[in-house]
Amino acid sequence: MKTTYIFIGFIALALVQVFAPLKMIYDNEDILTSGTVYKFKTRPIDPTDPFRGKYVTLQFQINSFATSDSTYVKGDKIRVYIENDEDGFAKIYQISKEPLDIKNDYVKAQVTYVYPDRVTFELPFNRFYMEETKAYDAEKAYAKANRDGVIDNVYALVYIKNGQSVLDNLIIDNMPIQEYVE
Repeated sequence: MKTTYIFIGFIALALVQVFAPLKMIYDNEDILTSGTVYKFKTRPIDPTDPFRGKYVTLQFQINSFATSDSTYVKGDKIRVYIENDEDGFAKIYQISKEPLDIKNDYVKAQVTYVYPDRVTFELPFNRFYMEETKAYDAEKAYAKANRDGVIDNVYALVYIKNGQSVLDNLIIDNMPIQEYVE
């Protein structure tokens, strides 16, 4: 009898371990196929982290919002409602601690600093992982394109659906970064 319970427990545990990553993959693919794509302009940063693998760290031009609401504190979870500007890039429409009854897409973010008239936050898609052999060259190309200001067309393509986001690609001068570094 004890062996039967152990076997059933083992099967249940195995199913959970298979289901969890499959659900995560399905959710991300659903966002990529039916979510709304936004272009987030980036700005330069100098990343290093030997423990998390090869990636390019991103910072975005839209990382704060002017507000007279003084109830925000560092660490608050907020919703950043966005829309496209006239050039097709993402811009902030509104931020809120609570869900708003508006049609704009939103991403969940965390408040990093509060000024008297501005709230700064960190967007959840700030790392772009890529093939190990191209990551270093991509990081250099991304930093050079952002710092030099020669290329004004550096942005991340992010798909958003129901508050969830998936970073799809990093674009430099209208080319995916994988092609740009080749």
